[in-house]
Parts: sequence; structure tokens; C-alpha cells
Amino acid sequence: MQEGRKTQEERREGTRRALIAAARRQFAESGYAATNTPAIAAAAGVTRGALYHHFADKQALFEAVVEEEHALLALAINAAAEAEDEPGPVRALIEGGDAYLAAMQDSGRRRILLIDAPAVIEREKLDAINARFGLKTLLEGVGAAVEAGAIRDLPVMPLAQLLDALFDRAALAPAEELGDYRKAIKALIRGLKT
Repeated sequence: MQEGRKTQEERREGTRRALIAAARRQFAESGYAATNTPAIAAAAGVTRGALYHHFADKQALFEAVVEEEHALLALAINAAAEAEDEPGPVRALIEGGDAYLAAMQDSGRRRILLIDAPAVIEREKLDAINARFGLKTLLEGVGAAVEAGAIRDLPVMPLAQLLDALFDRAALAPAEELGDYRKAIKALIRGLKT
């Protein structure tokens, strides 16, 4: 095989990546309901047959976009929480929350994750995606804070889920109110200190 030629697997993955990227743009701009598969295929530069080879339907492609958005958010949150040398578990929760809110200022991401995903994807499946990414980072952060004795000894899962809902609600706030939401979140998290 000549050097520089792509393998079948590389071409397949390239097509899949192109479809996800094109779909993300379409879903972010137009929303799930107004997006159609011919437009996604055209934007990705592939046929509809190629789209359906990789994804069973528009919803399956949307789920792949949602999963990727969750993965990108988790990376941003982890990077922010670990950015300081020794921030401490409470500081890490606050920094991670700020990173989440900053990443959610992308209106397309908000539309995909907070408006369309709950309406399109069944609750169990959406919870499973969140559990692999955003909720996982919150569980780790809350668990570390409880274990270190930095916050009260509360049940980790319910506390992480409540914080998750809190951050989602704040992400939906108008930009001019976000500062107030951040202050309230910091106060609530600091109020958990022992």
C-alpha cells in the first residue's frame, strides 16, 4: 500500500466525523426539528446512503452529536478544575462549574443539549450519556470533596445530580444574568463546607 493512502477504516471514520460535524452545525443553527438528513449529507459532502450507512436515522446521528458535545464539555470542565496547582476540592467544584457555564455560552450547544436533547432522546438514554461525561465529573468532584472532609458528608449521587440540574438551569439564563447565577452557585457550594 502506498504511503499517504487512507485505509478503509480511516475513510469510514473520516466520513463519520464529517457527518457529525455537519449535523452539529445544522442542529445548532436550525434545531432538531428543522434539520433534515439531505441537508446534513450535502453539508458533509456525502450521499444520503453514506449517512444511513453510519447512522440508522436522524435521531441516531443527533445522539452521536449529543454524546460528542457532552465529551467536549467534560474535557473543558476537567481542564478547568485541574488548572490550578492545588485548588482544593471545593475550588475545583466552583472552577468546574464556571468552565461548564463558559462552554455553554455557545448558543448552539445550549440548543442541542438543553432544549432539543431532552425533547428528542428518551430520558434513560440521555441520563446514560450524561452519566458517562458531565455527571461523572460532578460525581468525582463531589466524592472527592466529601472524602476530603471539605464539604458535609451528604449522599454523593443526589448532591451531584442536584448540582447538575443547578448548572443546567444557570446555563439557560440570559447572558446579562449569568454573573448573578455564578455568585449564587458559588455561595451554595461554599455553603456545603464543613
